[in-house]
Amino acid sequence: MALVDRRAPEATVCPSEVARAIATTADAWRDAMPAVHAAVDGLVADGVVSLSWKGVPLAVRAGPYRIRRVLPE
Repeated sequence: MALVDRRAPEATVCPSEVARAIATTADAWRDAMPAVHAAVDGLVADGVVSLSWKGVPLAVRAGPYRIRRVLPE
């Protein structure tokens, strides 16, 4: 969420950016992707983030996607 919080409210984050931020070495980011996907699935279920790809909202994580904080209405 720290990466999302640093962006403009309507901006998105790539899940690989998150993986690179939590990876223990520069080459280990791919190993971190399953943890990122699991966390994203939980955040989507909790209504904290939403997903999209090329500006099109996604109901669930499938294929490439971007992460955005759900803004209060």
